[in-house]
Order: sequence, then C-alpha cells, then structure tokens
Amino acid sequence: MTFQDFNFNEPLFEGIQSMGYTTPTPIQGMAIPIILEGHDLIACAQTGTGKTAAYLLPVLDHISRKTKPKINTLILAPTRELAQQIDQQIQGLAYFTGVTSVAIFGGGDGSVYEQQRKAIQHHANILIATPGRFLAHLASGVLKLDDLQHLILDEADRMLDMGFMDDIMRIISFLPKKRQTLLFSATMPGRIRKLAGSILNNPQQINIALSQPAVGIDQQIYKVYDNQKTALTEMLLKDAAYTSVIIFASTKEKVKEVYKVLGKLKVKVEAFHSDLKQAEREEILLQFKNRKLQVLIGTDVLSRGIDVEGIDLVINYDVPGDPEDYIHRIGRTARAATTGTAITFVNERDQRKLINIESLIGREIKVSELPAELGEPPVFKPVGSGGGSGGGGYKKKKNFKRKK
Repeated sequence: MTFQDFNFNEPLFEGIQSMGYTTPTPIQGMAIPIILEGHDLIACAQTGTGKTAAYLLPVLDHISRKTKPKINTLILAPTRELAQQIDQQIQGLAYFTGVTSVAIFGGGDGSVYEQQRKAIQHHANILIATPGRFLAHLASGVLKLDDLQHLILDEADRMLDMGFMDDIMRIISFLPKKRQTLLFSATMPGRIRKLAGSILNNPQQINIALSQPAVGIDQQIYKVYDNQKTALTEMLLKDAAYTSVIIFASTKEKVKEVYKVLGKLKVKVEAFHSDLKQAEREEILLQFKNRKLQVLIGTDVLSRGIDVEGIDLVINYDVPGDPEDYIHRIGRTARAATTGTAITFVNERDQRKLINIESLIGREIKVSELPAELGEPPVFKPVGSGGGSGGGGYKKKKNFKRKK
C-alpha cells in the first residue's frame, strides 16, 4: 500500500510527497479508510506509530475539497508542546491546499491570547487546543462552532490523567451533535471507554498493540539507593559518547532538584516543567533539537510531547509507575533506525514497578554494575522460579536486602 491508494486531493498529495511520506504505517493504513468513510473511531496506538498523520490526512482531504473560511475541525491535546507539533505537521502536509490552522494554548502574555483570538476570528479551518485555554476562548464568545464537522481527541488518556475530563465535556456541550468524532489514546482503560461511549456514535475500533522497545535500545538497570542516584548520573554524563540526553523524573519538584545539582556540572543542562513561561519552554526545546543543549530533564509529559531524533541516552531517574510509560520514555532514543541507551535507576521501593515493566516487554533487563566508588548497591533477592540473574523475578519488599 502507498498513499496514492487513498486517492487524496492532488494538492494534499503534493504535501505528502514534500514531507517524504511514502508508505503508510499500520495505524495509517487502518484508520484513514475508516475516517474517509465518515465513521467515528476509537484508536489505541502509542506515540511514534504515525497516529497524527492517520487522522490529519483524511481530515485535510475533506477540508481541501470544500470552501475554506469556516472552523471545520477541533483537535484537543493535553499539552502545549503536542498542540504545537500537530500544528507544525498540518502546516507541512497542508502547504499546497490552502487549509489553515492555529494552535491554542495557555502561557505567555496577553499578546499570545490576542493572536489566537484574531486567528479564530479569521476562521482558521483547524483549531488545535489544550482544553483549559480553549474554554477561555469559548467564554469570550468569539468562537462560532456551528459548522464544525470533526472533533479529534489526541492522547485522550493523558488528558484524563491531567484532570481535563470536565473541561472536555464542557467543550463538547458547545459542539454540533452531528459531527465525526475520533478518539486516539495510547492506552484504553475503562474511563476512556466510558468517555468514548458518551461522545462517539457507533464507532469503529482499531487497536495497534503496544510495540516493544526498538531493538536498537541497549536497556540497562542500576540497583541504587536514592542517595547514589545523583552521583551515578554525574558519572554517566561525563561519558563523552552521550551528546544528547533526556532524564525523566517522577515529579516537577524532583526535576528542579536534579537540575539544581546537575546545573553545576560542565554540561549544558536545562529543566523542563510547567512553572516556566511558554517562551522559555519553546526556547529550551529549540536548543535541545538544535544540539545546543546536551541534557534535558523533565517528567512524563516529555515522553509523549517531544519528537527529536538522535537522542543517544535516556535516564529514568525514577522508575515510572505505569510500565507503558517506560516504553514511551525509552522510545525517545533509537528512533529512525538509530541506536541508543536507556538506563533506569531502581531503588528499594521499585521492585514491583520493575516486575511490571519486564512482564510487559517480555524479558529481563540486564543489570549493570554500580561503580565501586559509589558504595555497595542494594541486593535484590530472587524469589521462586521467576528469579534469575537479571532485573526481574522479585517480590515483596521484605526480600530487598542490603549488604552489610
């Protein structure tokens, strides 16, 4: 199958060619025909599978065949960064079609809000918005959504994790009941299915299984106590082989804490969190993409909100609570058929999380030896037949013992 098989409008096909797209990914091959036929859709597919183009291309084809000056499509996304990335992808794909778009998100000063308001008033065809800021524009009365034909929820699970359920339902109350609704989510817990049942009409369903980590990723764990993590991170960053590094921490406060220590090193490092102004966040991402910044520290928002090739090291300073987030995190490296390293620090409290991760990926993660100068590591005691020399097969906190 090629993109020619979808019989897209010629100007759109020119944009597809200019972006270098040739063969549809599995999610694109399955979703595009369903969307072109006008069905509602629930699609479970993780970041990196090509899901954005899967919903953008049929919608762009639809809009490009119509008269333009109306708001046709609303895309809701959990973060500013994802909204901007979707907008950039629209600009590339729709370059020859005349379809217009605007990203609507919070942060910045009053001029940003005013720019968004003017774009809305000039009838951008596609609005890509974070729920909170979109509600602010709705409250102003400037938005007229009578002609809206498509509603797309991207990373719906992440939006619910961030507490946007009420905002989403409030927004939907302003939309025409007759519309096509597409819901994309990396995971499909019960609350997502409940949401889908309340806002979609007889939807088709696609489930692209969570892919295994790329074969080019060298996965490692270090058994550590919390007070050994920072020193180990410093030692890893001194390795000249790593020129582009993302460090994932569990909370915004931990991001700031790690940054405060690593900021003293002779490496260019920045913390990425919600307390920064929008302009600061954009500048940090730009520097990182342009290789002017070696190390970026952030929470799981980064694992789905950044698309940068050439990252050669991911450090999980904290083990993610959701094993699927582990795959999202380490998937930032070894992209586009490259290789990379993913290192996870596992402390006394993280045994169950590690077991869940290894169960999901179907293998044990190799244990790397803690440098002697950092002291003795914790000792994981294998339990039953699930034990072994690798990272997994461990149960219950009482089996986690420290050497004397």
